[in-house]
Amino acid sequence: MNGFLLVGAGGAIGAMARYGLAGLIGRLWPMGFPLATLLINITGSIAMGVFVGLMARFLPPNQEEARLFVAVGILGGFTTFSSFSLDTIVLFERGAWLQAGLYVALSVVVCLVGLYLGLLITRGGPA
Repeated sequence: MNGFLLVGAGGAIGAMARYGLAGLIGRLWPMGFPLATLLINITGSIAMGVFVGLMARFLPPNQEEARLFVAVGILGGFTTFSSFSLDTIVLFERGAWLQAGLYVALSVVVCLVGLYLGLLITRGGPA
């Protein structure tokens, strides 16, 4: 149960940070391009890399609470793209190039198709 609370608390912080930053970016640079989402995904991915790197370098092994709160909770609530990025790099570092490529391709293509199908279902036909 403690893990759920850590992820939930971190997720709330991350989601509020994403909402606030997206609003700020939208006010500073209003445009049709999803700049806020792009910048949040980039920032979250960098933060995930920094956090995981610092954990590996400075914290004793098995720091599950810190990983749950920061990586899964805060950064997962801020952007799930950071988790996707970490999973992909872990596969690359393991030498699983084919799996990493397949993971990226399937994640992007299948998720886009899934979203489009969801829209088709709710709209009652092609857009």
